[in-house]
Amino acid sequence: MTELMVAGEGGSEILLPVVQEGIEWSTERRSVPGKLTFQVKKDPLHPLEEGAAVQLRVDGRKVFFGFIFTLKTDREDMIAVTAYDQLRYLKNKDTYVYENMTASRLIQMIADDFQLNTGEIRDTGFVIGSGVEDNTTLFDMIEKALDQTLTNSGEMFVLYDDFGSLTLKNISDMYVRNNRDEYLVISAASGENFEYTSSIDSRTYNRIKLVYENEDGKRDVYITQHGENCNRWGVLQYFDTLSGEENGQAKADTLLSLYNRKTKNLRIQNVMGDVCVRAGSLVAVDLDLGDMRVQSFMLVEQAKHVFKLNEHFMDLTLRGGDFVV
Repeated sequence: MTELMVAGEGGSEILLPVVQEGIEWSTERRSVPGKLTFQVKKDPLHPLEEGAAVQLRVDGRKVFFGFIFTLKTDREDMIAVTAYDQLRYLKNKDTYVYENMTASRLIQMIADDFQLNTGEIRDTGFVIGSGVEDNTTLFDMIEKALDQTLTNSGEMFVLYDDFGSLTLKNISDMYVRNNRDEYLVISAASGENFEYTSSIDSRTYNRIKLVYENEDGKRDVYITQHGENCNRWGVLQYFDTLSGEENGQAKADTLLSLYNRKTKNLRIQNVMGDVCVRAGSLVAVDLDLGDMRVQSFMLVEQAKHVFKLNEHFMDLTLRGGDFVV
């Protein structure tokens, strides 16, 4: 059962509006707030207003908590409502200067400054020596810090809103299991249509070159490469400069382990819905492509859930995975 609740005018009452068929909840992994859209009939006695809190529960499970940002009324007095979760407030811009701080500590500091509720914030470990962010969105500050953590330590973290609590988890904590504690498996039979792409054209690098400018004007250069893949694909080089606190060779090795592979993307439509699946989740994929088979875990980049009466389907965009020939 799908239950949607909206705070009434002034927040003094809870409304249970009669929602038209087709509630949509969508999430993306990077720099986009969770979004809930639905339509209701205009009710002069119980008007909706911007800023009102919205909750969505499915079969008693907490799915979405956010706030109305847009109300659009048509000639038939139908109101299209768009609500966002707390991540929407990370689109604010500000200036921060910090030293010797982890990405997790930066997130907590930003949350405190902007009065955002936090839940579990996992320690990201890697200490960023210094950061200067001028007139930058809070999203960009956080993603930059998480990217630095990934490229220096190899650890990926996912930031999302968990029913009103800003949450940061290691990707290793994001595997999706069903009620029997089994991994959720996505297959060709799971959805109406799928599109699988394997490519070396984007975010694939088999040679890493990092440069650090010394104070005396000399350059320290760190290079690592995968000779076999350089021969197979040609040289695909990643180049960047280093800051003083970074370990050049360790970072080069980490980057090669992250990017010396094909990028693989799967888009699948109308999968049987599961509210545990959101952007940042890891789901098992078993996909037969005829001459080869994909059997691996893939990262959910985008997820859109559609709730209609007793039906619940989702469209997923997935990334990663390896072939099993």
